[in-house]
Amino acid sequence: MSGSLKGKTLFITGASRGIGLAIALRAAQDGANIAIAAKTDTPHPKLEGTIHTAAAAIEAAGGRALPLLVDVRDEDSVASAIARTAETFGGIDIVVNNASAISLTRTPETEMKRFDLMHGINTRGTYMVSKYAIPHLAKAQNPHIVMLSPPLDMSEKWFAPHLAYSIAKYGMSLCVLGLAGELKRQGIAVNALWPRTTIATAAVKNLLGGEALMQASRTPEILADAAHALFCLDSREVTGRFLIDDSFLAEQGVTDFSKYRVTPGIPLAPDFFVPDASTPPSGAFA
Repeated sequence: MSGSLKGKTLFITGASRGIGLAIALRAAQDGANIAIAAKTDTPHPKLEGTIHTAAAAIEAAGGRALPLLVDVRDEDSVASAIARTAETFGGIDIVVNNASAISLTRTPETEMKRFDLMHGINTRGTYMVSKYAIPHLAKAQNPHIVMLSPPLDMSEKWFAPHLAYSIAKYGMSLCVLGLAGELKRQGIAVNALWPRTTIATAAVKNLLGGEALMQASRTPEILADAAHALFCLDSREVTGRFLIDDSFLAEQGVTDFSKYRVTPGIPLAPDFFVPDASTPPSGAFA
């Protein structure tokens, strides 16, 4: 893999920790500008990181950081954050729609306020951030939007166990499908990126499987490397794709996936929403 994001400006939602922060740090190594659009301004008792600790880490890695307190459900908050990012860094080249809410509950147990939260952050937030970024991306040399969302595999098994979450998450992917076509003439790439396995994040630890699942996961760096490789490609040549992290990295020449394991030797746990037809690349589970 080759290419650099030096001087590029990334607007990343949910970048105070986890996958969003990992993508930010990988870009920062190149000397990129990162707008950290997240809602954690002060330390949280159960979650590591704030927009300020993320900014410090990004600058330590070699990038420039702009910490922004943003609620992606609030239109004024999003509009002002996008405008301030463009004003501070002279434009926006890349948007990463990473912010997401999850609740793996069946329909009778899903409170409507939780349904609204997931849709407000996942689907509506992704749509709104992208909408306000489009005028700035249209001026960029190699503009990209990426959603951390799954392939559109319409199988009952992905919806029946947690319908509200699945609809909200697939809403992000529908934004990929629609915006890729809508923005193609402007040369703005719109793609989805999704992990084949669970990723060691706070959500996995606190909501899904605790420490045992963390040990059976890959690190967020696999998605950071995949996103970096994507952003270095020509935006007019790669759009409307639903990418699985290891398969896409294999396309870019990566053969060693062992470095992404949290604990070598422990079988990797599959993530939700990976289509049955998607086979891992050679050596992916070595």
